[in-house]
Amino acid sequence: MDVTAIGEILIDLTQTGVNEAGVPQFSANPGGAPANVAVAAARLGARTAFLGKVGNDRFGAYLRQVLADNGVDSRGLRTGDLHTTMAVVTVDEDGERSFRFVRGADRDLAPESVDEDAVLRSKILHFGSVSLTAGLSRNATIFAARAAHRRGGLVSYDPNYRPALWGSQAEAAEWMTIPLPLVDILKASEEELPLLTGAAGLEEGTRILEERGVSLVMVTLGGDGCFCRWRGETWRQPGVPVRVADTNGAGDTFLGAVLSRLCRRGEKPLEGLTRAELSEILAFANQAAALTCSRSGAIPAMPALAEVEKYKNG
Repeated sequence: MDVTAIGEILIDLTQTGVNEAGVPQFSANPGGAPANVAVAAARLGARTAFLGKVGNDRFGAYLRQVLADNGVDSRGLRTGDLHTTMAVVTVDEDGERSFRFVRGADRDLAPESVDEDAVLRSKILHFGSVSLTAGLSRNATIFAARAAHRRGGLVSYDPNYRPALWGSQAEAAEWMTIPLPLVDILKASEEELPLLTGAAGLEEGTRILEERGVSLVMVTLGGDGCFCRWRGETWRQPGVPVRVADTNGAGDTFLGAVLSRLCRRGEKPLEGLTRAELSEILAFANQAAALTCSRSGAIPAMPALAEVEKYKNG
């Protein structure tokens, strides 16, 4: 296996517009950041698996089918008594999102339910911070990350901060930084960097993360692309101009694209990686994210490999 993701898979009730009376309209899209990353990487050629939990309801069955339809191994997706988690996603006139969560089964994944074999067989184990907000899923996520780290696999982390899920910003900052000693690859937004490091600047914030042991640090900058730190060097990778329909899932597509390309390098994806190679990988990821932004929804908007290659070649 190339990439195994652990965490939340859920229904994104995403605003698609308003009707004649000005009432917001929504579509029930599949989502959840770690699941998004697994699907994005799979659509771009990686072998992926997902570990998580859904409810014994129609939404849960639908999400399991979405994983299967996208070539993601879902044998580690558990079914529980709580309802499938939902996120209500509203979108402003610039395509920016705001979230409200109706938590359910995703927070109920216990460590003993984690498919440890899937974790140990993977080149990369990926997780986010939403599963760090609740007791059982928090324990399961850290258990999986520690297992991957002990085996010598790579650990990828997206500290996707959702204020509505934390009691305070201080609590979020504390728990979001706890896994850092296990992390090799980190993707954050510019707004999340100060929560992890206490430093607002890109150079200083990424330097602090590198000093804490994170090998590859990427900070997404929206339409401006991304900022990268690798082996003491930093640079900005330009973004790809696009007419934005919806930014939901763009960061997950970016990271899934990066992980899929890294896994092509063999059993040790970071070993011998040059700046030139990484720049090509980041350019590919920016192109994939731009395509996602041009369409609505998270998983439904994610491109296949052929689309990115066609877009890249004009």
